[in-house]
Amino acid sequence: MLLWGDLHNHCGMTYGFGSLENALKIARSHLDFCCVTGHAMWPDIYERTPETEFIVDFHREGFKKLHDHWQEYKAEIAGQNDADFVTFQSYEMHSSLYGDHHIISPDDSFPLIYRKTPGKLVADCGVRAIAVPHHIGYTPGYRGINWDLYDSKISPCVEVVSKHGCAMNEYAPYPYYHDMGPRDSRNTVYEGLKRGNHFCFLGSTDHHAGFPGSYGDGLTAVLAEEKSREAIWQALLAGRAYAVTGDRIECDFTINGQGLGETVHSEKRKLRCSVKGEYWADKMVIYKNCRPLAVLCGEQIKPRAAHAYKLRVEMGWGNSEDLTRWNGRITTDGTMTGANIYLRGRSLLSPTNHDGSTVEVNDIDNRVLEKNEKTFAWQCETVRNKSTLHPQTDAAVVEIEGGPDTTVKITVNGTEHTATIAQLLEGGVSWHVKPWHSQAVKIHAAVPDYAYEMVLEAEDEAEGENEGTDVYHVEFSQKNGQWAFVSPIYATV
Repeated sequence: MLLWGDLHNHCGMTYGFGSLENALKIARSHLDFCCVTGHAMWPDIYERTPETEFIVDFHREGFKKLHDHWQEYKAEIAGQNDADFVTFQSYEMHSSLYGDHHIISPDDSFPLIYRKTPGKLVADCGVRAIAVPHHIGYTPGYRGINWDLYDSKISPCVEVVSKHGCAMNEYAPYPYYHDMGPRDSRNTVYEGLKRGNHFCFLGSTDHHAGFPGSYGDGLTAVLAEEKSREAIWQALLAGRAYAVTGDRIECDFTINGQGLGETVHSEKRKLRCSVKGEYWADKMVIYKNCRPLAVLCGEQIKPRAAHAYKLRVEMGWGNSEDLTRWNGRITTDGTMTGANIYLRGRSLLSPTNHDGSTVEVNDIDNRVLEKNEKTFAWQCETVRNKSTLHPQTDAAVVEIEGGPDTTVKITVNGTEHTATIAQLLEGGVSWHVKPWHSQAVKIHAAVPDYAYEMVLEAEDEAEGENEGTDVYHVEFSQKNGQWAFVSPIYATV
């Protein structure tokens, strides 16, 4: 089964905003699994001087807070793990030399210990654990990854996209604009793959204001046998995971029928990737050894009779920092075969922006109210967009089986809009709550199934660039700027 989660995000349990309790409540409202990560250590932090005094003290105070409360934090995370929502224990190690890592464990006895390297920490903690490198694209020696010291045995997963940006390659979407600096080509995913390293791709938010899974900042998809801690853990170790930026894009990538986490032993390879997105498909590329092998653009797909459609309803805008409550409902005389809700928390680029308060900046009451074959209803809360490039809107996306005459009724905060699929295919509509600088609702144009589903097939033969192994991965983009980065399948003769 395909499960969705955020394995790296923060709250006020160290430095950041909001309580652990509220962060877990939000995660449970829209995710299948989650870590809430405490900042624990920085073994090679720079010398404390008058210039660095604030930043050094800021980090050390956060580390002490985690140390002083580790047992209660750990117990709260353990208590949230159940059949509906899976939690993992975790904390973070900063390192100028090795790059930053978050340590993840499926064992509730996971101890908070201090070591100088991520390898020693994993080896000495006494329970099962992995160290996941994150925001890897920063300058070498400046908390970006160190491929010379990378060890896939302790780090079988690498975080490739987060609020910091995307580190796939020099030309990837989502460049680095955090105050930690720019993206460096030497510390990208492609550089790691070209060196012969084996790892799978994860996406996480690295959100610092207590909102795991905040839309558009990164998310991990896991192919697990069931929704349980052990099944998800085994999927991560095996590489049955991939990264998305936000939309829950369903990807199925195989070579000779073998999928993620498997090694293909064959000179002749038949590659196939099928994708079911949430918006108009833009482009899918199958890469071999980080070079394009096969490409399919959305414009190449010929229109045909559709049997299903996706409809996106987006809410937010306005000029107020106060929360606006939205109650939405979509009903249809067709058949609703799927629905997702996409939620954003108040966004804070850097935790050093805080004033020391413990206010719940994301005490937001989001919930799905009803979900069946005829209706999807939800409640969410939004604030104004931070800028024209930093949206704070929420959205619901439904898939409806039917035809051009199928009717859909969208009701948001008492305002109704009823239309047929044929009318919704012609374009989107919007309305405002007030006549000036107002909160607003946008119903996007309906998307027919042939425009959000893609299948790309290719045939290839062995080259074996890295010790006889070829590396294949997939990247898929949508017209709304959302991406999927599908983890590698390794092939040898």
